[in-house]
Amino acid sequence: MIYFTDGTAESFLTAFWLAFKDGESYITSTQKQLSLGQKTVFVAADGEKAERARKRLLSFDKNCMDDLSLLLRSGQENREQIANRYLHLLAEKKEPVSKMFAEEAVTEATECIRRVTFEIHRLHGFVRFMETASGALYSPLSPDNDVVDLLVPHFRARLTEYPFVLHDVKRKKAAVYDGKNTFLAPLEQANIILSADEKGWQELWQRYYKSVNIPERERLKQMRGYMPVRYWKFMPEFDSF
Repeated sequence: MIYFTDGTAESFLTAFWLAFKDGESYITSTQKQLSLGQKTVFVAADGEKAERARKRLLSFDKNCMDDLSLLLRSGQENREQIANRYLHLLAEKKEPVSKMFAEEAVTEATECIRRVTFEIHRLHGFVRFMETASGALYSPLSPDNDVVDLLVPHFRARLTEYPFVLHDVKRKKAAVYDGKNTFLAPLEQANIILSADEKGWQELWQRYYKSVNIPERERLKQMRGYMPVRYWKFMPEFDSF
C-alpha cells in the first residue's frame, strides 16, 4: 500500500498511524511509479491520529520528533519513506534507535539528517545579503533542503538591529525578521529596490575576491568542493567569475 501525504508532519504522522501494521507500506508526498495491482490511499491530516502517533513515539524517544522534522525537510524524494522506516524501527524496539548503526533504517536516516544540518551550516557562510532602499536586508537562496526558517536564529543573533528577508526562490517562500518578530510567508517573486550604496558594496566585494585570488594557481576542483557551484548564482563575488 502506498500512502500519499500532503507533505506536512501532521499528514505524515496520520499516514504512519494508519500504515504501521502494514509491513509493505510506503509513505510519500511526491509522485511514485506504481506497480501493477498496487493500492494507494491519499491521507489527509487527522489531528487525533497524528497526536496519538506523536505521543506513542515520544514515549520511546523524546528526541524523535526533532529527527522527524529534519527528515521531512530533506530534499530527497523518498524522505517520508526514510522517516517511515526509521520510526517503524523505533516503534518496534520501543527504545531510542539513533545509535543502532547496524540497522539500515538508522544509517539511512542519519545520513539524510546529516545532509540537512550540513547545508544549514554551509549556508551560514554562503548567504549574501543585499541592502534595499528601505534599509532592510534581502537574500535570495535556493537550498537543496527546506531549511530557510532554520537559518533565521543565526542571522538574527548577528543582525539584531536590521530587518531581513531570506527568500527561498525554489520553494517560493521567505523567512522574515522585522526587527522584533520572525515569521514564514509565501513569496512568489520579490521586486527589490537596492540602496544607493549596494552596488558599491558588491563591487568592493568583487575587488576583494579578485585581489586574494591568484589566477595562475586556481584550483577549481578544490574550490567547488568547498563552495558548490549551485550556490554561486546568489554570490556577488562570482558575478564576473
